[in-house]
Amino acid sequence: MSKTATLEIDGKKYEFPLIVGTENEVAIDIKTLRTATGGVTTIDPGYKNTGSCESAITFLNGEEGILRYRGYSIEELAEKADFLEVAFLLIFGELPTKEELEKFHADIKAQSVVDDDIKKILDAFPKTAHPMGVLSSLTSALTAFNPSSVNVDSEEDMYKSVVKILGKFPVLVAWTMRKKQGLPLDYGDNSLGYVENILKMMFKKPNEEYTQNPILVNALDKLLILHADHEQNCSTSTVRIVGSAHTGLFASISSGISALWGPLHGGANQAVLEMLSGIEADGGDTKKYMAKAKDKSDAFRLMGFGHRVYKNFDPRAKIIKVAADEVLGDLGVEDPILDIAKGLEKEALEDKYFVDRKLYPNVDFYSGIIYRAMGIPTDMFTVMFALGRLPGWIAQWREMRLRKEPIGRPRQVYIGENSRTFKDIKNR
Repeated sequence: MSKTATLEIDGKKYEFPLIVGTENEVAIDIKTLRTATGGVTTIDPGYKNTGSCESAITFLNGEEGILRYRGYSIEELAEKADFLEVAFLLIFGELPTKEELEKFHADIKAQSVVDDDIKKILDAFPKTAHPMGVLSSLTSALTAFNPSSVNVDSEEDMYKSVVKILGKFPVLVAWTMRKKQGLPLDYGDNSLGYVENILKMMFKKPNEEYTQNPILVNALDKLLILHADHEQNCSTSTVRIVGSAHTGLFASISSGISALWGPLHGGANQAVLEMLSGIEADGGDTKKYMAKAKDKSDAFRLMGFGHRVYKNFDPRAKIIKVAADEVLGDLGVEDPILDIAKGLEKEALEDKYFVDRKLYPNVDFYSGIIYRAMGIPTDMFTVMFALGRLPGWIAQWREMRLRKEPIGRPRQVYIGENSRTFKDIKNR
């Protein structure tokens, strides 16, 4: 017998079915609420208690620090898989065979050339433009050079769209950074792996050979995997709701980039480095700033510690801390900003105030450290986040379209003026 929830309004009772997920998450199905009650709706600012969809992609349990893609733990995927395998898993539901992965990569490489006219759009941006604004615009501009809409009922059409955006997006990321640095643009090297090619496109100097550093390749591969999806966060929900209007894949992903740009979402790792720079400018006294962070009357906020979803620890942070230590050890970077970061990390992991409140360094803290050490500019950090999140956005858009979900249309509770009579301007 199916379970129901009972809602009583003005003495009248209404029953609504309960939906139970495969991990025993329980939700009240209220899609008939307004019809059944004659107009009653719910209000939930920020949708903290409202499920917008049923999804088979990512499971997240913040209380226990669990993150799984399609049932596979993030720990196992980060250890045993590479980014393209994880991308295939998220988008198509299963880990690829050797043959499927080779074809996937070959098809992505075949679609990696961006129309040269896109460079004209890039040229129109000043060097001072924020890279996230540039990336969002360039991604949206791809629709002009690929105007045909995707037939979502055709697996072939859907697959072509997927490999096309996976092929072109890293080029746009690299161009965005190189434009800011005044470096020439190119289309990469198809003889390389996906992540290796990203690094070469970003960092190759025109007057010298580029040598791959396996520690940096491994660190970036892990960072991209750890950022690949994170359930119904702000940018992912944006991609789904924009896509629900049957908006194309490129335009939907462009909207996700804009949502990710916000400092409360993808901009968090940039905020970490800006905080560290501020501490350095003030003399670099980490103990002073740890004390400020504990003082509730102080406006200072310690960025990169704790997480609004993970109430215990961020499982991604445990993984990437190892990579951060390897990168810093290998590169031997002498950087006061990174020294301050290591000092804050050490104190937070030993300070009773932070330990008791489980305010551990999160993935944004360590990703910022790694990107800084690699030589990626601070305002490019969120762009790198977008690069990792791309497969998740694709997977969520694809799932939403294949499930034929209705167009997103939230309700509201009106709190404005009641009906008023218009006054002529001379009488106002």
